[in-house]
Amino acid sequence: MILDLYLIPFLQAFFISVILILIIRYLSAKFFVADKNTRKGNRHIHNNKISRWGGVGIVLSFLIVVFLDKNLVLTKDIFGIIVGGLIIFGLGIWDDLKEVGWKKQLFFQSIAIILIFVCGVKMYTVSNPFGDIISLDSTFKILIGILAAVVWSLVLINSMNWLDGMDGLSMGVYFIGALAMLFLSLKPEVNQPPVGIISMALAGAILGFLTFNFPPAKIMVGSNGIFFVGFIVAGLSIFAGTKIATTLLVLFIPLVDFFWVIFKRLRNGKSIFAADSEHLHYKLMKIGWSHWQINIFFYSITAAVAFTALNASGLEKIFIMFCLLFLTLAFYWFISKKEQALG
Repeated sequence: MILDLYLIPFLQAFFISVILILIIRYLSAKFFVADKNTRKGNRHIHNNKISRWGGVGIVLSFLIVVFLDKNLVLTKDIFGIIVGGLIIFGLGIWDDLKEVGWKKQLFFQSIAIILIFVCGVKMYTVSNPFGDIISLDSTFKILIGILAAVVWSLVLINSMNWLDGMDGLSMGVYFIGALAMLFLSLKPEVNQPPVGIISMALAGAILGFLTFNFPPAKIMVGSNGIFFVGFIVAGLSIFAGTKIATTLLVLFIPLVDFFWVIFKRLRNGKSIFAADSEHLHYKLMKIGWSHWQINIFFYSITAAVAFTALNASGLEKIFIMFCLLFLTLAFYWFISKKEQALG
């Protein structure tokens, strides 16, 4: 039963993704002009022209498996997550073809996220880290919960978009995150096979892409793919009984990096959307780390935190979060000092 439910969608999505990426690479080389990936400032580290349409392969393979899986019933709320993902996928394509301003990005991202709730996803309760369950039993509380979920989704999508500056990094972290969503769905208090099936379809599609994106990358995911995957992960974290805290811990390092970079840009009087090299992966590269060392570092931390978060209680998660924050900021300080010493 487990084989039918989870492994088969994973393998199907993986092989379809590999085939589609091969086709996309061929079409990009033959018919399309692949833009230089330095067009968004210094965000991408490539000197050669390379296709940035790998996300199309991820999205199509994911959709094929999800829509054809006989064990997955596409309820209204699941359908809402998928439709919202397609809206944000379209926004990503628009951004890849012609850079979209941050205001328009946030607007369309918000519309896509709100669609999840319009399509029936309900937030009845929120876990209290001190042991109780907070019931969203009034219109005001429900609206606050929805607002918090929208802000969470926007932060997740854009923090991972900023992480997409090095071969294999953002999608590798998302792959681990998708596996974490599977194990979360298997927990007795969650018990949501649809979340597990969707997570494995997403993980398989991502792994198929990563086959061509590990350093040195032969194709990039583009905004279209990074937006879509981020939206699906955010949507699943809300759909799975508002398990935002667990997902937050799994993706803690990219999220801390997101807010750290915003803080640095504001302190330097720059726009928070201005491209620069303040991200952790750039700093690690400056002090001599290789692409693979940086990737393995992020993968290891993400996997370790995911395992811990899946086995921790609410109060333990709060404690882990504070410990991670302290250790991450200490690591930033150490890296900054080393970077200054190297000149």
